[in-house]
Amino acid sequence: MTDTHIQPVSKTTESEEMYLITIAMAIEDGHDGPVPVSRLAEELEVSKVSANEMVHKLADRGFVEYVPYKGATLSVAGDRVARTILRRRRLWALFLAEQLGLSPAAADTVACEFEHITPEDVAHRLAHFLGDPHVGPTGKPIPSADGTPTPDLARPLPTAAIGRTVEVDHVIAGGADRSFLAGQGIAPGAILTLEGVGADGTVLVGGPQGRLRISGEMAAAVMVT
Repeated sequence: MTDTHIQPVSKTTESEEMYLITIAMAIEDGHDGPVPVSRLAEELEVSKVSANEMVHKLADRGFVEYVPYKGATLSVAGDRVARTILRRRRLWALFLAEQLGLSPAAADTVACEFEHITPEDVAHRLAHFLGDPHVGPTGKPIPSADGTPTPDLARPLPTAAIGRTVEVDHVIAGGADRSFLAGQGIAPGAILTLEGVGADGTVLVGGPQGRLRISGEMAAAVMVT
């Protein structure tokens, strides 16, 4: 028997989801307060008129709160949708980087095509396959299955302080780079010391097998805490 008191879950379109995650990512990047409509228009490459219309539509549907002349913030419902989409995007990006060897930026671009069409059960399977990761290939957090952010995030090795001892959380490089790093003892659980970063991005790191000089791109694939 159908309970007539239960309302169906409100569906969001791909376009609506792009606005919601754009607001969420602006907040991730340190934006404080409502995100201006002009910024959304620029990020999404649409006119200010189109962005303004969509923001008002999302406000009417309860996904954002619009502050006149200032911009939009996510409501509880909008934040939930944004985290769900970002979780799918970053799981796919990590899969593409680790399993297919795409660069973090390329993996994120391709994953953007998958984020809107991935069923929740597939996202769960993907997360399990990847070992329930906390961070995507670009260093951004992967929200948990219940939509909450993950604390104590790992970050790329080159961003650590010089002389700081860190622990490898995971490696997002694929193919030959991953094999090379593993051969040098740079794998999850390994203790490293960032000894220096050259002008060309080359990184000098102290690891389980002594000092090692690696490219900036390879070092960025080593996520540490």
